[in-house]
Amino acid sequence: MKKLIIAAGTGFLGSVLIDHFKDTAQEIVVLTRGKAAVKDNVRYINWDAKTMKGWERELEGASVLINLAGKSVDCRYTETNKNEIMASRVDSTVILGKAIQQCSNPPAHWLNSSTATIYRHSTDKQMDEATGEIGHDFSMNVAKMWERVFFEADTPSTKKTALRTSIVLGKKGGAFVPLKRLAQLGFGGRQGSGNQFVSWIHEKDFARALEFIINARMEGAVNVVSPAPIRNAQFMSTLRTAVKMPIGIPIPEALLKIGAKIIGTETELVLKSRNVIPAQLIQSGFVFEHGNLATALTSL
Repeated sequence: MKKLIIAAGTGFLGSVLIDHFKDTAQEIVVLTRGKAAVKDNVRYINWDAKTMKGWERELEGASVLINLAGKSVDCRYTETNKNEIMASRVDSTVILGKAIQQCSNPPAHWLNSSTATIYRHSTDKQMDEATGEIGHDFSMNVAKMWERVFFEADTPSTKKTALRTSIVLGKKGGAFVPLKRLAQLGFGGRQGSGNQFVSWIHEKDFARALEFIINARMEGAVNVVSPAPIRNAQFMSTLRTAVKMPIGIPIPEALLKIGAKIIGTETELVLKSRNVIPAQLIQSGFVFEHGNLATALTSL
């Protein structure tokens, strides 16, 4: 790869991708709200994710653009936060589309973040890209609008892929760190009923999946999840085994709601059943290295 652009690439997932591509990409450019800087073959360029102020020139001749921009959903869904969650995703996607339109030599491939949360709460059916059922609530409406502005962007010379990503488990970020701490403290029992499915993916398979999507020139919506969703009760039991904690006190839904309010988050993050499978990746020949939860957690 000649040149890789990662928009909003200073967070957890950006770090995972930089570490994965640093030896194969000749140049990596990270668009960040922080200061411009250079570190090895990575250049950090300031942008505000809303307006074009010079950063857009970096897109000329790029092999791949990956957009990770979006306010974290790990917050209370106040009107202010909901507006910021929506705007941060839509505005960044719209401005990148406009920047690509102005390029004489636009990026060959644009991968834009989306979410596996776009599918309805499901304990009865696995959701793939072809038959998955997209529902209607705040989170799903954000995802639908996000993908709508992405696919409506007029970029005929640039392939486009929406990354419907699940919970990414990583050593230094994502959901694994707080869940591990919870289990180590003895509170690694089921959350709520424990019947809800968890769709997850190991950080290395996340990066490998994106590389595969790029090399296979995959377009459209792609579920970036592990092959086997697992019920919450089993997920937490497997986690307890991995951290060698025999005790796992369950946390009922009522207590989860109180705790979520105290720490400033929403119970949807653990109670929604994300029963999502990566049909497109598997059908295209992608092989997971960490598709089994027990071995994935052990590696982390």
